[in-house]
Amino acid sequence: MFKDLNVLAIETSCDETSCSIIKNGREILSNIVYSQIEIHEKFGGVVPEIASRMHVEAIYIVVQKALKESSLKFSDIDLVAVTYGPGLVGALLVGIQYAKGIAYAINRPLIGVNHIEGHICSNYIAHKGLKPPYLCLVVSGGHTFIIHVKDYAHYEVLGETKDDAAGEAYDKVARVLGYEYPGGPKIDEFSKFGDENSIKFTRAKFSNGKSLDFSFSGIKSAVINYLHNSDQKGIEVNPNDVAASFQKSVVDYLIDNTLEGAKRVKLNKISLVGGVSANSYLRKKLRNRCDELNYELYYPTLDLCTDNAAMIGSAGYYRFINGFTSDFKLNAVPNLKFNR
Repeated sequence: MFKDLNVLAIETSCDETSCSIIKNGREILSNIVYSQIEIHEKFGGVVPEIASRMHVEAIYIVVQKALKESSLKFSDIDLVAVTYGPGLVGALLVGIQYAKGIAYAINRPLIGVNHIEGHICSNYIAHKGLKPPYLCLVVSGGHTFIIHVKDYAHYEVLGETKDDAAGEAYDKVARVLGYEYPGGPKIDEFSKFGDENSIKFTRAKFSNGKSLDFSFSGIKSAVINYLHNSDQKGIEVNPNDVAASFQKSVVDYLIDNTLEGAKRVKLNKISLVGGVSANSYLRKKLRNRCDELNYELYYPTLDLCTDNAAMIGSAGYYRFINGFTSDFKLNAVPNLKFNR
């Protein structure tokens, strides 16, 4: 049995440069995150070329800070984990090449981690007693999945978005409402001052009626059409009402499919992860529904919702003890799929 493995993990899939030292997949010794939000704010979104250059500038400093905060040296590290997809190809390459260099220099195993699996593992850090099996709802700016976590590093995808991710729809709707980037948190904030029942934005329905997949582009388009039609007719729109109604439609969709998934696989334990898991409305509403059904609900602390290397370290640990390693041919896979 493996004991006391120190994992050095690197995450550079988008606009956060992060390095973490994590012990045995559950205990954070350090977790340094350098965010580029202020840099990309003026562009209204992440600019890939700028993100890559900023990772190059920040990664050495971030790794050194993580080591210093953990009070460990490179010689104390047992394995190196790194995100290799999905994400921005240039950004991913910065982290991968740096991780390869470290693993080679200290002669330690290299573990490539799927970013989605990292999010799933964030709750192992936040909730030390959480163990598979359970159902996981992954909701972020680029991904939306319902995943049956059968065991550590063993998964089955029950549902996923067929177009926009939920977080992507949030950002696009926020933009048309005139909210500043990043838009998701702004919708969460201003929805509290709106009437969520004032406008009905219907969700997509799949033909077989049994699918747990999502489609958020229709809801997004419905909001845009509502705003356009109101403008054409000279009708004054309360943006807070639009935001609240949009959010209710998306969150109800997420929760209904998740609870149906839990029912199908006969599980009463649900994990919520990803950047959108920080959304206060989603947390509260899913908590209420789970309480009604006497289901267990787990979600990470806010600092573990967004991209960070601690979750990658946790995933790397569990992949390693389950027999997975990577070689030095590991490359960035920007459109990496999540294994069913």
